[in-house]
Amino acid sequence: MKFVKIALVVTALIALAGGISGCSSSTAENKNTKVRIAHFPNITHSQALVGRANGQFQKALGEANQIEWKTFNAGPAEIEALFAGEVDIGYIGPGPAINGYTKSKGDLQIIAGATDAGAILVTRKDLVLKNVGELSGKRIAVPQFGNTQDLSLRHILQENGLTDTTKGGTVEVRQADNPDIKTLLDKGEIDAALVPEPWGARLISEVKANVLLDDKQVWRDGNYTTAVVVARTQFIKDHPDLVEKFIRTHVELTDYINKNPEPAKETVNAQIKEFTGKPLAKEILDDAFKRLTITNDPEKDSVIDFVKLSVDAGFIKTAPDLKNLFNFTILNKVLKEKGLKEIEN
Repeated sequence: MKFVKIALVVTALIALAGGISGCSSSTAENKNTKVRIAHFPNITHSQALVGRANGQFQKALGEANQIEWKTFNAGPAEIEALFAGEVDIGYIGPGPAINGYTKSKGDLQIIAGATDAGAILVTRKDLVLKNVGELSGKRIAVPQFGNTQDLSLRHILQENGLTDTTKGGTVEVRQADNPDIKTLLDKGEIDAALVPEPWGARLISEVKANVLLDDKQVWRDGNYTTAVVVARTQFIKDHPDLVEKFIRTHVELTDYINKNPEPAKETVNAQIKEFTGKPLAKEILDDAFKRLTITNDPEKDSVIDFVKLSVDAGFIKTAPDLKNLFNFTILNKVLKEKGLKEIEN
C-alpha cells in the first residue's frame, strides 16, 4: 500500500513537472498571440508600410501568431492606445514617445530607430529670407506643439536669439495640421512652417514655398531621429521572442529599403494611397525621400536633447529619469548576429 502511495505521489510530481515544463515552453514560443502593431500612413514609417504590404512581419511571427495592424495620424492617439493596452509595438515620433514614457512612468520603451531627419523650414513663396534671424516678427506653423518639428523649431529660434511670443518674444508659433499649413502658407496667413516629409516637398511643389533650412540644416546635421520604434515594457517582458522576430524583420526591411529605394518607394506610395485615397506624385515622393535616412539607429543623444528641449519649452515639468527609456538589448543581439554596428544602450 505504501508503495502504491509513493507511486501515486511520484506520478503526480512528474505530471506537475510536465505541466510546468509545458507552460514554460508555451510561454517561450508565445503561440497564438495577437500582436498589435501601430504606424502612421507616412514615409517616415516606411519599414512598417513595406513590411505590412509584403507580409514580411506576419511571416516572421509565424502562422500561430496574428498581427493586428493599427493606423494612426497623430502621436498622442497612438500613445493613448499603448496606455490602454490596445497597441504592443508602434512606430512613432520621439516627442510623443518621450511624453508617453514620462506620463506612464516607464510603461513603454524605445527599442529601435526608424527614420532620421526628413524635415525642412520653408517660407511662403513671396517671402525670401537670407537667414533665420529675419524670422523675427513672423508667424511660423508646426504640425503639433511638443512634437519633433516644434521642438526643433524652438531650438532653431533659441540658437538665433529668438523667442516665441508666449515667452515675450517676437515669433508667433502656431499649431496646425499639415494640410491646413499648406492652405495657410498659400494664403499668406502664416509666413513660414517647419514640417516633416512629404509635406516639405509638397509645399515646395504645390505652393512654391522657399527653403530656408534644408534637412541637414534644421538640427544636428540631420543626425536626429524623426521616428522610433516603441513597445510596451510589459509586452517586451512577456514576449521577448516575438519582439526579437519583429526587430529582426525591421532591421531586414531597413536594409532592403536602403538597397532597393525605387521598389520600396513604390510600395510605400501604394500604401499611402490605400490609407489616404491618394498617392504622392513621383517627383514629390523622390524629393521627400532625399531628405530621409532610413535607419535602425534611434540617435539616442538626439532623444536626450529632445527631452531637454521639452523641459525648456514646458511640455514636461521636470526632466524624467531616462535610465529605462531605451532598451536596445534585442536590437543589439540582432545587429551582432548580422555583423552590423551595435547601438550604445
